[in-house]
Amino acid sequence: MIAKNETVEQTCQRLLSAFFRKYPNPGLQAEANRLLKKFLAQNISMQGKPGGWAGGIIYAAANRYRLACGVPGLLNKEYSQFFCVSMETIYRRAASFRRPWDYL
Repeated sequence: MIAKNETVEQTCQRLLSAFFRKYPNPGLQAEANRLLKKFLAQNISMQGKPGGWAGGIIYAAANRYRLACGVPGLLNKEYSQFFCVSMETIYRRAASFRRPWDYL
């Protein structure tokens, strides 16, 4: 749930931190943080559930250089349950980070 005074961006950052505390992966965490920072710099509205955005960021970072194959060490079911959103939502959000301008 989103706290009353917490923005989607802040909640997304909190969820990323929680995810990497539970599933440590320093390389993936650095890439996810980089993607979030670049996305926020574009001033694009992050409408919807923060869990979808956080899950999408990690999914996009984990699959950047290959065909989508999930997040290492996790089943899609476990992954979607962690963020309390469907995998379809995560896939849609991840697609936002695969656009060419995201990697400039």
